[in-house]
Order: sequence, then C-alpha cells, then structure tokens
Amino acid sequence: MLLSLTGFCVVISAALGFMNEVTKEPIAKAEVDAKVAAIKEVVAEFDNNPYEERFEVDVEGSKLTVFPAKKGQDVVGYAVESFTDKGFSGKFTVMYGFDMDGKVHDFSVLNHSETPGLGAKMQEWFHLSPKKDGLIQDMRGVQMSDTPLAVTKDGGQVDAITAATISSRAFLDALQRAYNGFKAAQSQGSAQPEAAPAATADSTMNTNTDNTEVQ
Repeated sequence: MLLSLTGFCVVISAALGFMNEVTKEPIAKAEVDAKVAAIKEVVAEFDNNPYEERFEVDVEGSKLTVFPAKKGQDVVGYAVESFTDKGFSGKFTVMYGFDMDGKVHDFSVLNHSETPGLGAKMQEWFHLSPKKDGLIQDMRGVQMSDTPLAVTKDGGQVDAITAATISSRAFLDALQRAYNGFKAAQSQGSAQPEAAPAATADSTMNTNTDNTEVQ
C-alpha cells in the first residue's frame, strides 16, 4: 500500500509539473497581450513600441513599470502600471495614462477581485459624467497636479461608486501612485528600457471577481 501511494503521488506530481510547464508560456503571453492592449487604450496616439521601451521607477518603496508613448522622437505621454492594496478584496492593478501636462488621458483595469455590481464597476463608473455639478466622476481629463483626489465622504470631489466607497478610495490610491510614477518618469526621462520578452500581442483584459462586498 505504501509503495502504491508513493507511486501515485509521484505520478500526480509529474503530471502537475508537466501541466505547469505547458501553460506557463501561454499565461505569460496573455498577460503581456493584456498590457499591450491597455497601453493603446490609455495614452494618446503613438508610433513607437511603448512595451519594448518600458522602464521602472521607484515610488514609495515599490517599483512601477512605465511605458513611454512617442510620436517620432517626442514623448506624448506615459502609461503607468499601478496598484493598490486597499481594495475591498485586496490588491488590484490598473494601467493609467497621462499626457505630458499631468492630465489623466484614460485608464484600464488590468485585474481585480472586487465585488460584482459594486467595486467591480470601477472601469465603467469612472468613465461616466457626474450626476451633480462640482463633482468628479469621469477621470479622463482630470488634472492631477491641482489637488489630491478624494471621495466626497472624505471631503473630496470624487463621486464614489454607489455602496463601494472602499473600492473607490482604492482606485484613487492606485491613481495617485501612478501619478507619482509619472512624475518620477518625467524626471528620469533618459532612462534606458529593459529588454522585453518575446511575447507581445494584443488581448483583452483579464478580470477576476468575488461574491460579497458591504461598504
């Protein structure tokens, strides 16, 4: 019986190892494709390959990846892959794009585990016009240098996702971190990009969801 169990475990371990090797490359390629697609969404039109020219900046002790968008030799904007650990269901990542004046061009949620119908609505919610004058909801065109963004419940001007204030705060936390990365990228301007992996193709975003959120 002991020999049988041992043999069974060896076979299962080998099978799992084989499956991991088989799926590792397609998963990595899908992640790259999602980032490439997100970059195209969040910055102005460019004619270079921002993914291949990416570089890292240090923000609050964390490394953020920056993708410079260029027209000819001129940088027209930066896409910054940012994150927050303050989501209702933990960490999520967002690609934010900025023009050279520090305005948000657009954003694309890369992955999250926020609640369906609540925090998971951030991709849609923060692309909508505010329902009341004086509030901010659509992040496109927001000038980040004006004032730190905060939800109305915290005395700010940002209209939070209904019943998902925690997720909204986290979204703004990731946005501020991205803006800090943008400023670091501007000052780092001449940084050399790191080598890019072979897989670079377009894809759609990969979004994970959970089931409960009470905020």
